[in-house]
Amino acid sequence: MSNKKVVLEFDDIKEKVKGFEDLLESIVNIEGKKKQLWKEIYENAFIDRMNAYMLFTDAYTSMGQGPASHMQLGAQMSKYIERMNKSNDQLIKLAELIAKEEEKSSKINPDDLFNEIQGS
Repeated sequence: MSNKKVVLEFDDIKEKVKGFEDLLESIVNIEGKKKQLWKEIYENAFIDRMNAYMLFTDAYTSMGQGPASHMQLGAQMSKYIERMNKSNDQLIKLAELIAKEEEKSSKINPDDLFNEIQGS
């Protein structure tokens, strides 16, 4: 993979992380430390997935020499696919955590509603 393409990939990650950060900022009632941790998890998962993909692609293109190269690289390629899968699992778990937090922040507290009505 060329250096130019790698730079574009990292720029894409920065853009996705910025969008994710904007999403986190839109959720109220989440402490700053949790938002920062989630942002780091998101960024690391994307970088891990991209790095594993680059390594997998490089190994895959090297396999053109026949069965011997497949035997030599097959186990390593499996590990790269595993790493990409773990990154995807991390992103899914993070999405579940965020959905729970959004649900919590969108619930209407009956006491708050009653106090609001009483104040009117």
